[in-house]
Amino acid sequence: MILIRSLLYLVSLVLTTLILAGLLSIIGWVLPYRQRCRIANAWGAVNLWCLKYFCGLGYQIEGLEKVPESGAIVLAKHQSAWETMALRALLPPEQAWVLKRELMWVPFFGWAAATVQPIAINRKAGSKAARQVIETGIVRLRQGRLVVIFPEGTRVAPGERRRYGLGGALLAEKTGVPVFPVAHNAGSFWRRRDIRKYPGVIKVVVGDPIPSAGRKAADINRDVESWIENTMSQIQ
Repeated sequence: MILIRSLLYLVSLVLTTLILAGLLSIIGWVLPYRQRCRIANAWGAVNLWCLKYFCGLGYQIEGLEKVPESGAIVLAKHQSAWETMALRALLPPEQAWVLKRELMWVPFFGWAAATVQPIAINRKAGSKAARQVIETGIVRLRQGRLVVIFPEGTRVAPGERRRYGLGGALLAEKTGVPVFPVAHNAGSFWRRRDIRKYPGVIKVVVGDPIPSAGRKAADINRDVESWIENTMSQIQ
């Protein structure tokens, strides 16, 4: 039954993406920016509902009220595709995501993503990609948006660890805005390269803001990694 319900969810995911991403692709560029964001957030919310309906997979979130509407950086654990839709739905509407530029070439999804002005980077570009995160991130923060980054850069299986990239911490160092760390155990229910979605409740925890004013990126990054990984050990 898990496989059948997961396949039904996959169908719903494809349909909602075609409909909402298609809508954004066609009319998104003529809508006010906040309206584009609301459509993108609706895509995430609808898919969270479908995931609960078809797969019995819900979530609990703690500390969401800490995140301001704008002027902050969110650094989140990356275990599955779940958090890409969940954070889109749950965080305040105007978000600038750091993502790999290849996603922008995906029909409908990538075209829709372009309308909400992400920070699309070439992950193989090294220091050039980091500079892009900083330069464009500064612009997005000044525009009153949240910058959302997965510091590990790719999905990491539960129980495993990967080096945290400095891009988000460097942006925090340059701007002095607070960093909000996010931990979750979505990978225990939605595994990488596995079509099955297991029933249960994903736990999401948003930490207290980590100050960045007057601090070095390495210190900020160390605090983020320490908080996320310590919290992961409690919720896995």
